[in-house]
Amino acid sequence: MVKDDMVMRQPLTAAIIGTGFGGIGMAIKLRQAGITDFVMLEKSDRIGGTWRDNTYPGAACDVPSPLYSFSFEQDFDWPRFYSGQSDIHRYQQHCVDKYGLTPHVRFHSEVRRADFDGQRGLWRIETSQGEVVLARALITATGQLNRPAYPKIQGLEKFRGKIFHSSRWDHGHDLSGRRVGVIGTGASAIQFLAPVAEQAGQVTLFQRTAPYVLPKPDRKITAFEHWLHRKAPPLRKLVRGTVYSIFETLGVGLLKFRPVLAPLKSAWSAHLRLTIKDPALRAKLTPDYPIGCKRILFDNTYYRALARPNVEVETGRIKEVGEDGVVTEDGVKHEIDTLILGTGFAASGFLAPMEIHGRDGRELSAAWRDGAEAYLGVTVSGFPNLFMLYGPNTNLGHNSIVYMLESQIQYVKEAIVGLRAAPGTSFDVKADVQNGFNASLQRALRNTVWAEGCKSWYFDKGKNVNNWGGFTFTYRRLTRRFDLASYQTLGSGAVASVEADARDHSTQPLESAVA
Repeated sequence: MVKDDMVMRQPLTAAIIGTGFGGIGMAIKLRQAGITDFVMLEKSDRIGGTWRDNTYPGAACDVPSPLYSFSFEQDFDWPRFYSGQSDIHRYQQHCVDKYGLTPHVRFHSEVRRADFDGQRGLWRIETSQGEVVLARALITATGQLNRPAYPKIQGLEKFRGKIFHSSRWDHGHDLSGRRVGVIGTGASAIQFLAPVAEQAGQVTLFQRTAPYVLPKPDRKITAFEHWLHRKAPPLRKLVRGTVYSIFETLGVGLLKFRPVLAPLKSAWSAHLRLTIKDPALRAKLTPDYPIGCKRILFDNTYYRALARPNVEVETGRIKEVGEDGVVTEDGVKHEIDTLILGTGFAASGFLAPMEIHGRDGRELSAAWRDGAEAYLGVTVSGFPNLFMLYGPNTNLGHNSIVYMLESQIQYVKEAIVGLRAAPGTSFDVKADVQNGFNASLQRALRNTVWAEGCKSWYFDKGKNVNNWGGFTFTYRRLTRRFDLASYQTLGSGAVASVEADARDHSTQPLESAVA
């Protein structure tokens, strides 16, 4: 029960949930717009989101640092071209410190429920501390990769050894000499496998689907390069722009013209042949689906680790887990004493387990019963002044999510400025606009490589709810201005300073870019 003295009486302009890249970037842009009456609600005791939680050995990003960073905050000396977890988290803390965000953060404040009060035009947000925050706008920056996905395997609860998920790594557990089982072959597993294999006595990798793993062109960034970037700031923009263009070219293959992916498949094939000499093992590691249909992975240690004599790749499906091992469908028992789950995240659940109620008590989970969707991945009809960062269909297979976040942040910032200019007003995206936009989006997605038959975390209830179906520059264009014409204006306030964009984004936002 919420105590009366824990209800915030003075409504804020905005409440941001999460302190990862989305929350940090949003907070910075609000402050730069002169808006300081906002709060950042963080469930943990530190900022960082994904890059705070994922501390497994080898954790790193597969997007180069000049692009996996804010365009407005490039003055940071990255030690490597592709940075590891600790350096990315250090960058996030650098941004929080430089832009004075710490006073806005409330730690240990997990959001349990949020209800829209239509009469007052406010969101009533309840936290795990029993506090209630009132805010005109609710901005979720919880990401898609924040809740571990645990496999539904018979007997998993019977296992008597050590078991943990890669995003909840137990650094106190010594792997030396252990018989380790690894379930999963996604982005996390391919990074931690080599460090685990170097310590463990025996490693059994339970592979359901072989991934495409390409070599990562990583290197140290020299002191001379850092000096040059400081002396010639435009050079940083040139490097970032070049990296962006190269990655965006990959989108041509994923979205439209498959032959563009041929060089990547050739690079993968060469990487596999050079590192795996055993033909039988190579056959196990060869995917049975088109490249790009699942996430393309980049790592220099994975295949070498699989070639080690103490590593075994098991492709048989898991039947059950016992007290001291894993039994596959062929009846073979693999004895292990440590089980590491590299099984990814519950990506399609988005804002779960929070309870979000919009107009007339409508529950968001009910609105999404056929799969999550939103207008521009940001707003949902029936939920006024609710803005999502990294919402449905804004994930990428070819570029930096930070670029997408900056597009969304610009859009949401303009909406918040509009709300400030019109006290008592709420913005609710029109249902026909949302429906038209998503119909167009799903048509575009049917032409992408992700629709070519492979099973992935991009889908929920048969619908691709995670990925953006166009180029990132198209998304940047669509979110350049807050298009007030696509929204119902609720409440008594008059919109004073928001310039309405008369274009109807519901018609065909993607076809011209990817058809």
